[in-house]
Amino acid sequence: MIEVEDIKYELIENYKDAFNKDDFVKLYTDYFYDFDYIVGDYVGTQLRLKGFYDDKNKKSKKINKFSLKDEYLKTNCVYNCKFFVLKKI
Repeated sequence: MIEVEDIKYELIENYKDAFNKDDFVKLYTDYFYDFDYIVGDYVGTQLRLKGFYDDKNKKSKKINKFSLKDEYLKTNCVYNCKFFVLKKI
């Protein structure tokens, strides 16, 4: 479990051992408070974060539905990049 600014997350996927708490905390802002999931991917040594909503969440749209995470990784990330997925508890 990871706790940041009183919000708890569970690391549910850690492809290529991508999760680095220090990198994550540096980029984490209040923008991500509302999302059900956060996906972090690396381009070289640079971490990028993207928020996703559970598909049942009324705020979910095509660009941020969690069921489309794999499509996002395939089309918007470097091929076979390191990535992780955090789920808000």
